[in-house]
Amino acid sequence: MTKIAAIIGGGVIGGGWAARFLLNGWDVQVFDPDPEAKRKIGEVLDNARRSYPGLMDRGVPAEGQLTYHATMPEAVAGAVWIQESVPERLELKQKVYQALQAACDPDAVIGSSTSGFKPSELQSCATRGNQILVCHPFNPVYLLPLVEVVGTDQNDESMITRASDILTSVGMYPLRVRKEIDAHIADRFLEAVWREALWLINDGIATTEEIDNAIRYGFGLRWAQMGLFETYRVAGGEAGMRHFMAQFGPALEWPWTKLMDTPPFTEDLVDAIANQSDEQSGHHSIRELERIRDKNLVGIMRALKAQDWGAGALLNAAEQSPGPVDTSGLVETVRRVVPLDWTDYNGHMNEARYLQAFGDATDRFMEIVGCDAAYIASGGSYFTAETHIRHVDEVHAGHEIRVETYCAQGAGKKMQLFHQMFSGDLLLATGEHLLIHVDLNTRQSSVPGDAVAAKLGSIADAHAKLDPPQGMGRAVGVK
Repeated sequence: MTKIAAIIGGGVIGGGWAARFLLNGWDVQVFDPDPEAKRKIGEVLDNARRSYPGLMDRGVPAEGQLTYHATMPEAVAGAVWIQESVPERLELKQKVYQALQAACDPDAVIGSSTSGFKPSELQSCATRGNQILVCHPFNPVYLLPLVEVVGTDQNDESMITRASDILTSVGMYPLRVRKEIDAHIADRFLEAVWREALWLINDGIATTEEIDNAIRYGFGLRWAQMGLFETYRVAGGEAGMRHFMAQFGPALEWPWTKLMDTPPFTEDLVDAIANQSDEQSGHHSIRELERIRDKNLVGIMRALKAQDWGAGALLNAAEQSPGPVDTSGLVETVRRVVPLDWTDYNGHMNEARYLQAFGDATDRFMEIVGCDAAYIASGGSYFTAETHIRHVDEVHAGHEIRVETYCAQGAGKKMQLFHQMFSGDLLLATGEHLLIHVDLNTRQSSVPGDAVAAKLGSIADAHAKLDPPQGMGRAVGVK
């Protein structure tokens, strides 16, 4: 059964929420009186469709249906999740909740994207306070997984747990804030850095670009994968966190920062920041900056994914597991979207990534025949001895590809696979691979275990009844 999310307010954050739910297979119903809402949300969705699926190494769910509605009651009909992202005015939000609760399912979660209000303030005029939570995301919502979930005594544990489960199901990380507090958790750090940055500019010490460089070339990279305390634990060396605190604790008494103070917010300061920012980034449009940001985030998060660390571990956990496989015909071994970091200077998929996709297809086929992680840990595996790839057509970032695999040989020590890569019905490339079974203890060729040999043999026998794929057995330059 398709799940429905209602988005109330379709700005940058509301549009990001719409994309997050849509790309995870939910139907999304939007209410926003802004006559430009469809255009604005459409542009956010274009960026999301280009970047989010590329985080995944297996196919994402079929995209849900997006609809726009003239009234809030229409938008919340059937919704199990309602995300409010209207402007940060408390009286406006309270009126919105009253209208929502008059029409929505009493069991639906109402999450607020607010960064500035505590949940008790949002609940103060509500019909059902239990239904309303702060669910504060970070931009872009369709890529960054963090959501700060804040409740009050009015929220029973089952409501908070259900909200957290739904957020987890769409690939997000619900951070439960233990007690409500102004600005929650993450924005308090951002505010501290922001205040210090204003002073550095006000006092003529650094420009906007120099401050950004200090973050993106230094501690920002460390924080992206380890956060604050784990980073400092490493800085303590073998003696650990206690040593770090003893060594650097006295610095807390030094006059390094002005955390609770800001320079006068004068026109001169605003002009200085705006002019420096224009000089730094004004040659890019906002849409271009968003695409640059998204490509960088995808690259960083995919690197973390390969290490099963931080935000990458969340992606691995959210990856869809493949279902049962029919091996009587060609076997689908890969279905995924080409990620942003797989393209080259010609604007299409780098030739090395064709080999990676075919390597992933081989790994999947090995799993299907029983040569999985447990089997490999027991001491047996297949090594590739020979590969031949034909590049037939081009494919670009954001396009879905699939690989269909034909088993040409599966007896004794040998496994011969012929992969065909498609985008829709368009053949993109073929990869032919000869693999030899190896005893990992002796590093010598060997026959596979009985279960693997039987499964591989049955697939090879079934495929022998099929017409061999065109191009199999080709050599370079031979027609």
